Amino acid sequence: MTVPGRQAMTIRYLLLHAYGMGGTIRTVINQANAMAAAGHDVEIASVVRRRERPQFPIDGRVRLLTLSDQRRERPVDSLGRRAWRRIRGKIVPPGEFAASYFTERVERSVIDYVSALEGGVLVTTRPALNLISARRGPAGVVRVAQEHMNLATHPEAVRAQIARHYGALDAVAVLTGTDRGEYQELLPGTPVVRIPNAVAAGRPAPSDRPDGLVVAAGRLVGQKGFDLLIPAFAEVAGRHPGWRLRIYGTGPKKEALLALTAEHGLSDVVSLMGRTERLDEEMAKASFYVLSSRFEGLPMVMIEAMTQGLPVVAFDCPTGPADVLTPGVDGLLVPARDVGALAEAMIRLIEDPGLRTRMGDAAAVTAREYAPEAVMPLWEDLFSELLGHRREKSL
Repeated sequence: MTVPGRQAMTIRYLLLHAYGMGGTIRTVINQANAMAAAGHDVEIASVVRRRERPQFPIDGRVRLLTLSDQRRERPVDSLGRRAWRRIRGKIVPPGEFAASYFTERVERSVIDYVSALEGGVLVTTRPALNLISARRGPAGVVRVAQEHMNLATHPEAVRAQIARHYGALDAVAVLTGTDRGEYQELLPGTPVVRIPNAVAAGRPAPSDRPDGLVVAAGRLVGQKGFDLLIPAFAEVAGRHPGWRLRIYGTGPKKEALLALTAEHGLSDVVSLMGRTERLDEEMAKASFYVLSSRFEGLPMVMIEAMTQGLPVVAFDCPTGPADVLTPGVDGLLVPARDVGALAEAMIRLIEDPGLRTRMGDAAAVTAREYAPEAVMPLWEDLFSELLGHRREKSL
């Protein structure tokens, strides 16, 4: 039910691929579910669909629609390319990380959806969609752009488009204080708010941090730095051969990471576990969590590990870890990409169970700031305020 005195709102979330995997998809779906549970009228529009079923649970009160269904086989051109890949759109800049999705046909489907909306709130969830909303969204709709990656990770061409067009939006929502400062500097006059992602509700019992197991998780891509974590763990295994590392996730770097594991003689020590639908339960078996990313937005899996009472060892990569952790209290931060320092920090936690306990207890306290009951009212307040401003302008 909605909070007494607060009117139900119409809220639409626009996702690139609501049927896919990934942190942005999971957190946006969690947000939509929470808003529906609070009594609001909620819709998720998926730009593309390439799977039969969503990978994350969607509340039955949330409408789910698809703008470009790509499940069926498409005809190929003379070079063997799928027809829906042939012609690029005109709004999404080439440097946007998902630009390859935005063919002319796909981009047009998004423009048609956005431009036909009336009233309510539209929440877009990546630069490509934020730019379409800014340039084609109707003035009668409150338009909120979510940025799930820090500004510096976007190529210069994308940052230029952000600077040029985001001023048409009603608000830009970012994940960390660092992000907020960077976007405010780029977008003077545009409201920029910090609202972190919320962890999923209903966590299992916290870990008792037994000896022997370290966990990491994420897409097997260069950003996540598992090619740095594996050689760091080789140093750990040399001093503590009874310890194991499990890495959860799938992605294009799997074979390269398996080869790196074999190269370091760690095939019996480091396991690539693939995807699991019960990551929280697997983390509850662990001693501590390691984040080896080269860059992050807000590392939600790390925060989920903290809800399990796991201390964290993390690279101090651009935005994310330092915005969450208090070094020496709930985790250990080491210089970005410093393999030796990462190894030494893991060894420190391995050799000091008391430190693991103290940091793990503190991590669970820190993680409460990201609970749904702490985060979702921030979204409701923002949407209500923006809708109120819109009504005042229309009088």
